[in-house]
Amino acid sequence: MASPAGTNGLGRLKGKRCLVTAAAQGIGRTTVETFLREGAESVVAIDINGEKLEELEAFPGADIRVMDVRDGTSIRKLAEELDAIDVLFNCAGYVHAGNILETTEERWDLSFDVNVKSMFHFIQAFLPKMIAKGKGSIINMSSAASTLRGIEARCVYGATKAAVIGLTKGVARDFVRQGIRCNVICPSPVATPSFSERAEDKSDSDKDHIEYLETKLIGRLATTQEVANLCLYLASDESSYHTGNVFTIDGGFTL
Repeated sequence: MASPAGTNGLGRLKGKRCLVTAAAQGIGRTTVETFLREGAESVVAIDINGEKLEELEAFPGADIRVMDVRDGTSIRKLAEELDAIDVLFNCAGYVHAGNILETTEERWDLSFDVNVKSMFHFIQAFLPKMIAKGKGSIINMSSAASTLRGIEARCVYGATKAAVIGLTKGVARDFVRQGIRCNVICPSPVATPSFSERAEDKSDSDKDHIEYLETKLIGRLATTQEVANLCLYLASDESSYHTGNVFTIDGGFTL
């Protein structure tokens, strides 16, 4: 069948085995399609939304797995089952809305479990085979709402995304001599289905972010393809000298 629509398909990931979380829609979905188009041998596509995930079955090389990224036991079983992967993209995330006084302990724990602990599970499970192979690229999803900028009503979310930056730098430093690269992406608001849903809530600060980007900065939100293109670069050998780096893709949002 035809390759997914997007960039040119130059085979920059030829023969590489990849894994992407939050693969059913948004940035994760576009990245799966981009990796396959660029020659990846396989992409393990993980999401808790099985119905949306099934849409990827049409693409040769997509290996769909319905899984909760908080399930460390299942993640480790999957890592034992699979051969070494070349690229791990931790994309899954949860956006909590509210200031610290409006945050329950339950929502605090959920935020850190999805946004940070899931990355701990995946990196810890898949890293040993990467090390044994002598190379691997880990890409973690953070946000402009982190150490880069404080965002209204995103206190807990920003705390988790700041933790992701710290996690990334720690992994990069510990395994830099073993062929492992670990980098982090920090987007501003991206035109994804989940963002659109939040922006429809008149009480949510995302509507202000859209207006700020559209009227005072670049004039639009980022597309999922623009973020996927950055993931492609970090997954490919073109980025072989990058590790522990923070890649901001924000149209000037943090200026």
